[in-house]
Amino acid sequence: MVHVVGLVYTEEYQSYNFGPRHPLRPLRLKLTYSLMKELNLLDHHNLKLIEPRIATREELERAHSSDYVNVVKRLSENPEDRSISPHVYGLGPGDNPIFKNMYEASALVCGASITAADLVWNEEDIHIAFNPAGGLHHAHKNRASGFCIFNDIAVAIHYLKKLKPDIRIAYLDIDAHHGDGVQELFYEDPDVLTISFHESGKFLFPGTGNTNEIGEDLGQGFSINFPLLPGTSNRMFLKLFRYCVPKILQAYSPDLLLTQLGVDMHYNDPLTQMGLSISVYRDIAQTMRTCARDYCQNRWLAVGGGGYSMTVVPRAWTIFLSKMLDVDLKNELPESWIAEVKKEVPYEEVPILLWDRDDKSEVQLLSHPEIAKKMIDYNKDLRQLCDEEYIPRITSRT
Repeated sequence: MVHVVGLVYTEEYQSYNFGPRHPLRPLRLKLTYSLMKELNLLDHHNLKLIEPRIATREELERAHSSDYVNVVKRLSENPEDRSISPHVYGLGPGDNPIFKNMYEASALVCGASITAADLVWNEEDIHIAFNPAGGLHHAHKNRASGFCIFNDIAVAIHYLKKLKPDIRIAYLDIDAHHGDGVQELFYEDPDVLTISFHESGKFLFPGTGNTNEIGEDLGQGFSINFPLLPGTSNRMFLKLFRYCVPKILQAYSPDLLLTQLGVDMHYNDPLTQMGLSISVYRDIAQTMRTCARDYCQNRWLAVGGGGYSMTVVPRAWTIFLSKMLDVDLKNELPESWIAEVKKEVPYEEVPILLWDRDDKSEVQLLSHPEIAKKMIDYNKDLRQLCDEEYIPRITSRT
C-alpha cells in the first residue's frame, strides 16, 4: 500500500504574529513552505496538502481551563480590556504580547494539529502528517508561556483520546527548550509517554526537564528527560538519541508517535547555546521514521516548534518533509529561494547549501579536550540512566 504524507498548511498561519521584533516570526513558516515548493516536494505524488480548521472551544477546553480560554478570547477582541490582569495568565509585554485576534490565530494552530492527528488516525492511506505551525509546547492549563498561547500538542492528544480513550501516545520533543507544558498536562497519565531532549534547565528557559521529573501517581515512570549540556555536538546527540529512543519506544509500544520538531539546537540559533548543525536532522528524521514504522504502528504525527534563525528553520523542516516522503535531496538551494531570503532576511547570512558541510561544535570540542571528555561522560551517564531506570520503569508498568 502507498503511504501518503499529509502536510497541513495555510497562509493564515501568518496571523499568529507577536510583532516584527519578536523572535517567533511567522516568516519562518512562509520561507519553509516556499523552499518545499521550490524543491518540488509539494508536487510529490505521495504528498497531500491539507487546509486546517479552527479548533472549537470545547476542544481547547480539554487542555485549558474555561477561565483561561475566556481571557484569551476577551483580550483577543479588545487588547486594551482593563478589567483583566493579563500578567496573571502569562500574557502581556515580553514573551507573549497581546495582539488583536490572537484567539483565532491560536485556535487555528490547534485546529491544524487536530487536522494532522485526524489524518494519521483515521485516513487509511496517510500514516504521516506534519503541521509546521504547531509545537507550542510551553502553554499550560491556565497560562501562556514561552511564545505559546494555547498548547496545540495537548489539544491534539486530547482529541485522539476522545476518539480512542485507551490510546497510547509517545510524545518525543527535540526542541532546545524543555517541553514543560506537555509534560505537566500529562504528568499523571500513563497513556501519554513524554520524552524530551533539550538544553539543560540549568542554563535555559523554562528551567525544567531534570532527570528526576518522572511523572506522578499512575503516570510515574512515563515522563523521561534528557537534559543536555550547552555545546552538545551532532555526534554526541545522535549517539544518545539513536541508543535510547528506539529502546524506549519498543518498551512502550504506543499506538502513535507524536514528535515536536523544534530546531533551535542549531549552533546559530540566537536563543540557545547548543551545537547541532542542519545535517544532523537528516539522521534524526530517519530514526523517527524507522521508529514510527517499527514500534508505533506506523503512525507518525509531527508538529513544528522552536527555531529562531529564519534560514535554519526552513532548511531543517524541508529535510524532515523529504525524509517523510523518502526523497533524497541534493545539498543545494534554488537560486530563487536564496534571492527571496536575501530580500526577507537581510540581517542573516544567506546559505548556499541545504545542510551544513562542517560541524563547528565538533571542531570547537577538539580544541578543548577536557570539555569534550566531560560531555562524553555526561552523555554516557544519560545512556546508563536510560537502561537502568527509564526503561525498567516503563516495562514494569506496561
